[in-house]
Amino acid sequence: MSTVAVPVARSLPRFGGFTPGMIALELRRMMRNRRTVVFTFVMPAVFFLLFGTSSDYRTERLGDGNVTGYILVSMAVYGAMLATTSGGAMVSIERAAGWSRQLRLTPLRPVAYVAVKLVLAMIIGAVSVGVAFVVGAFAGAQLPAYAWVVCGVLAWVCALVFAAFGLFMGYLLPSENVMQILGPVLAVLSFAGGLFVPLDQFGAAFATIAKFTPVYGVGEIARYPLTHDGNLWLAVLNVVVWTALFAAGAMWRFRRDTARV
Repeated sequence: MSTVAVPVARSLPRFGGFTPGMIALELRRMMRNRRTVVFTFVMPAVFFLLFGTSSDYRTERLGDGNVTGYILVSMAVYGAMLATTSGGAMVSIERAAGWSRQLRLTPLRPVAYVAVKLVLAMIIGAVSVGVAFVVGAFAGAQLPAYAWVVCGVLAWVCALVFAAFGLFMGYLLPSENVMQILGPVLAVLSFAGGLFVPLDQFGAAFATIAKFTPVYGVGEIARYPLTHDGNLWLAVLNVVVWTALFAAGAMWRFRRDTARV
């Protein structure tokens, strides 16, 4: 008597594998990297204390606050950039270990994988912004009550562009060099985008070029509740376009990187 094998229906995970459990697992893995934690949480606060807390800055008014508050928001944006970029770039380590190819054998969808990495990077970015703002509150930064909340939230939300950037770069660069390369790149972009030095201190040509950098939109949006200055709609367009480009690039590289298993 012959037997017939009956195929067993395989149940696919909801949302393509995007689950809170996977996010929690990835977060625990990242927290074990002490260098990443110190680099993303401590360095922006240290830079703020070094460059933004002089007596002249604490007494000079700017917008609805003081110059120290202005620098605080800029450093919070920089911290969120570092945190979200490093969170996304961690994928390069998984590539080197062959983990991304193993994931391709599972029902995990590329969109869900990218979404998990982006959410993880945003969680790290939120902590970085929070640390900077707590330090600023005790170091003389003055912002209106609503601006403390709104500037912090905007600095965090708009850093999504750099979570996508880090994920994209994680698929392009070798794992042993990814943050060594991206760290200086972010510093240059911060200068070019007017995050460290206001654009009105440069020439018209430089200020025009700065508006096309991915840092420009994030800085302008995050500081707007304090300064009420700048082209807000152009800044929003800048963030949306760069986020879409980097996210699309990350998904493209994920598919290409794991095409052969």
